[in-house]
Amino acid sequence: MKKLLTLSLLSILLFASLNSAAQKDKSKRPSPPATVAQKVGESTITITYSQPSVKGRTIGADLEPMQGKVWRAGANEATVFETDKDIMVEGKILPKGKYGFFILVQDDTWTIIFNKTWEQWGAFKYSAADDVLRVPAIAKKGANFSEMLTYTLDAAGHLNILWGDKDISAQIQEKK
Repeated sequence: MKKLLTLSLLSILLFASLNSAAQKDKSKRPSPPATVAQKVGESTITITYSQPSVKGRTIGADLEPMQGKVWRAGANEATVFETDKDIMVEGKILPKGKYGFFILVQDDTWTIIFNKTWEQWGAFKYSAADDVLRVPAIAKKGANFSEMLTYTLDAAGHLNILWGDKDISAQIQEKK
């Protein structure tokens, strides 16, 4: 009886530890992690996010971003935007640092938000009081449909967020 009880406990512990290890492997998530890192002038910019897929759903109805609600601009943890130097985003200063990167859609206006609270799940702890910078973004119909949320950033500072049939863009420059 003792052997059976010991074997059962060992089996449970083994299963629990394997399950715990599987949860830590973020690449196995339905919305896998992705990172974009790019030098814009002397500044290094890194964007860390998770890539949800459209999967036949309608953005704005079944899938974020929803009208009037702050979106984490990805899936799982909040998207993180980091810069090692002060930069300009759409002509406004963003001090060097690490930020939660959010998007707000209101009617046809898209706003990119840089928030002090970067370490959080989703946008559940989002507070506008912690916003460091809000800038307008240009949202247009993309050249191609992007099944997975994709961020691109080139050396000239063109930031594009490709999501479904949308191409959301903003300009980043070195602070002079």
